[in-house]
Amino acid sequence: MNDVATMAGSQQILVDEVFPHTLDVVWKTLTTPELMARWLHMEPVGFSPTVGTRFTYQTTPAGPWDGVIHCQVLDATPNQRLAYSWKGGHEDNVGYGSRLDTVVTFVLSAAETGTRVRLSHAGFVLPRNETAFENMSKGWTKVVASIGALAAEQG
Repeated sequence: MNDVATMAGSQQILVDEVFPHTLDVVWKTLTTPELMARWLHMEPVGFSPTVGTRFTYQTTPAGPWDGVIHCQVLDATPNQRLAYSWKGGHEDNVGYGSRLDTVVTFVLSAAETGTRVRLSHAGFVLPRNETAFENMSKGWTKVVASIGALAAEQG
């Protein structure tokens, strides 16, 4: 299921899937840097599933933005929740590469047939972040499916 919700003047992306894998296997897939690079198609530089850890992703630059996405782990409760800030872009950019200050959260829970993964990417301010919101709405659905496929390889 992919859903879009409105919250206090901002938008969030929601993706909710159940995979036939254990919580341990899904957690490992979410928090192992080599696997993160595979499901997100960007390498997390400096990532550790420890609250306070700062790390980055590199994507395609745009205008004055260097393409670096700055993140900080906000919550890392094993087998339950991973949340991190996701900040990038530049004030001078319109469309792709506009200033973005959001939070990505994965919530894991036991399901009858395995593990439920609920992804939320919240804080998109429209119209400024409309391009990012549209692109990531499509992208996160594919990413969550990739997490399930990679979990199958692990477990």
